[in-house]
Amino acid sequence: MFGKKETTFDASLEQVGTIIGLGAVLDGPLTTKDSTRIDGTVKGNVTISGALIVGQEAKIVGTVSAQNVYIAGEVNGNISAPAGKIEISDTGKVYGDVTCKGIIIDENAVFAGKCDMTGLEKTSADIAKERAAADKAASSESDNKTEEKKDKKK
Repeated sequence: MFGKKETTFDASLEQVGTIIGLGAVLDGPLTTKDSTRIDGTVKGNVTISGALIVGQEAKIVGTVSAQNVYIAGEVNGNISAPAGKIEISDTGKVYGDVTCKGIIIDENAVFAGKCDMTGLEKTSADIAKERAAADKAASSESDNKTEEKKDKKK
């Protein structure tokens, strides 16, 4: 609103280079350099250089690492997207801890774990304290100038 554009991760805009199809079972780690869509089952760690899309019927048992992660299926393991976003849709289930810069959890989604946000240099509470201190300093400086003017008039 008012010129501020809200950006959300749209899985359909990602160029998918690898697909693990519905019914496929991969027993072992999966590593790809491009964006990947999983509709089957992966029993092992998943490391993706691009985005990861976990389809509604998909299940991953293992640690997940990717730039951005969109989950409509189930992930049993920790998820890491330290410079990106994790989105859990209303059909998504995540059982594990997540590390990300931004997260979206839809209503009815399941998330059992903790979330560590990266890229946050200051919390909103810290920013509020700094603003209050700055306002107080500006106020006292203004009061000092007023007193100096009164002293000069005498």
